Amino acid sequence: MKNLRHLTESEISSLEARMCSAEDWNRIMVAEDFDASFVHYVRFSGDIVLGAFHKVFTLAGGMVKHSGIYHATLHNVEIGDDCCIENVKNYIANYTIGDGTFIENVDIILTDGVSSFGNGVEVSVLNETGGREVCIYDRLSAQQAYVMALYRHRPGVISAMKRMIEEYAAGVSSDRGVIGSNVVIADAGYIKNVKVGDCCKIEGTARLKNGSINSNADAPVHIGVGVIGDDFIISSGSSVEDGVTFSRCFIGQSCRLGHTYSASDSLFFSNCQGENGEACAIFAGPFTVTHHKSTLLIAGMFSFMNAGSGSNQSNHMYKLGPIHQGIMERGAKTSSDSYILWPAKVGAFSLVMGRHVTHQDTSNLPFSYLIEQQSTSYIVPGVNLKSVGTIRDAKKWPKRDGRKDPDRLDCINFNLLSPFTIGKMVRGTGILKDLMKVSGEISDTYSFQSAKIKNSALKKGIGYYEMAINKFLGNSLIKRLEGLSPATDEAVRERLRPDFSEGRGDWIDVSGMIAPKAEVEKLLDDIESGRITTMAEIHERFLFLHSHYYDFEWTWAHDMLESFYGIDLERITREQVVTLVETWKSSVTGLDRLVYEDAKKEFSLSAMTGFGADGDNEQKNQDFMEVRGCQFDSNPFVLETLDHIKRKTALGDELIGRLQ
Repeated sequence: MKNLRHLTESEISSLEARMCSAEDWNRIMVAEDFDASFVHYVRFSGDIVLGAFHKVFTLAGGMVKHSGIYHATLHNVEIGDDCCIENVKNYIANYTIGDGTFIENVDIILTDGVSSFGNGVEVSVLNETGGREVCIYDRLSAQQAYVMALYRHRPGVISAMKRMIEEYAAGVSSDRGVIGSNVVIADAGYIKNVKVGDCCKIEGTARLKNGSINSNADAPVHIGVGVIGDDFIISSGSSVEDGVTFSRCFIGQSCRLGHTYSASDSLFFSNCQGENGEACAIFAGPFTVTHHKSTLLIAGMFSFMNAGSGSNQSNHMYKLGPIHQGIMERGAKTSSDSYILWPAKVGAFSLVMGRHVTHQDTSNLPFSYLIEQQSTSYIVPGVNLKSVGTIRDAKKWPKRDGRKDPDRLDCINFNLLSPFTIGKMVRGTGILKDLMKVSGEISDTYSFQSAKIKNSALKKGIGYYEMAINKFLGNSLIKRLEGLSPATDEAVRERLRPDFSEGRGDWIDVSGMIAPKAEVEKLLDDIESGRITTMAEIHERFLFLHSHYYDFEWTWAHDMLESFYGIDLERITREQVVTLVETWKSSVTGLDRLVYEDAKKEFSLSAMTGFGADGDNEQKNQDFMEVRGCQFDSNPFVLETLDHIKRKTALGDELIGRLQ
């Protein structure tokens, strides 16, 4: 809005004729082309700025409304061009409203005192009694929150990050709220100290208090009917619908909460979904999904997780209160009616079935089943590596990344096999071999972490892990030698030398971002020493680590190739590389064949139970095919698996041909 002016006498008379009043007409400024005929039954107080009203809104069903202000009370409000504000039951106070915004049938919208609009709110994540508080703010990422929640052994880092967020919160604090451009607020109740971004829709919402809705034109936010929210941040592209209640929560980019979901003191990062159930003090990393009414997630850390119906956990043992916590590493799932007594730690891409009360730590046995038999916990190591469901999940997550905002807050690595998971498999293989060595190869069961491992499961687990390790290291080797010509021994050695020294040692999953632990520690050293002074700089460092993942990965894979196979890559020959590629081919095709056989179960006779209800076997088969859409041999996933075997075999043969 430009070129503001005072009202003319004729405009004041026109407004008064339309039942408008003001404490002081001189405190009202208007746009040059302001038209008083579109302002009816309005009471003004404080400092008021009004734009021009040219736009006509076409509503659902074809209803047309001209922009303007009708039946409202405004106090210290600035209204942009082409807004329509109608039927405000109480008043709007201390707000700046952008161009093209539509506000209708609301109770009250106000900013009371100086507010930071949810920035700086402390969320008592993981431990309800406190001790792991995360200060939320507009640009909180999963990686920043991970450090604040889990790195309490570095109090200098925590205090520095808290100070940075407090400085940010002070910078955005104001006694005046903002409602952006092209916003819709309709049939809403109580809205207090809430900052609303561009293109947001708030429809039928019951109450919003002390928060920021960071909507924008690229990724609008929708807040739906009956929603109640206090002390919150909602990021771009998210929707909160249908009676959801939340307090002291951060809701990340492109999250979906609906169907009366309830959450308190929880963090939800990119692409999380919550429906029907309840969350309390959880750290929901990217792609955490819970859909069922009977599911409670409490005091746990998750990512790429799917919670089955009736899943729940306990965060106290009836002693010192709710002080216990648990971690389910990336990709872990729970089956229906599963239960875990915290503290416990579940390895990556594992499945939890049944009730578990003996506090297992299976973090070095990823891709496992943790199942209950006769009140005893059993571990089936590595079995999820051959599960068609695991492969399907790995393919679907990148496709389901709903973030439209070009400014992405969370760094997400979708890789199923990485230095993080492969490093755990190497340790897991050592653990299983040691168990066999100590207890004997013919023992029926082995004890580990208050659980049991059957003899056959242990031996198969070693085989699964070794195939996966061979697959990952072979993938890295072949990718590194891609396009190498001529392929002499010295040319091979030169190509295999790492370009970066970073990447050696252990790797960690920083809530969706996989990175070398040493590089994360360097970042924390810079925060603690004061070399990094803002949260924006921390975000840039995480982005740097994320963007250089494959550079660092090769450094790690280079060292692992030497230690796992006992070879010196400075002296490697083409014949040795050929041997490694043959091992890789065998492992890749072997795992794919296992996945193929697992997929075949979905088309077995037992899977057809309930199909062709009133017919014979031929009608059952026909009904099954009509519903599933195809036979086994023409299933898209099956065809992709078979094609994967062909492509990988051809890739290995092509490299062998160049080397020979």
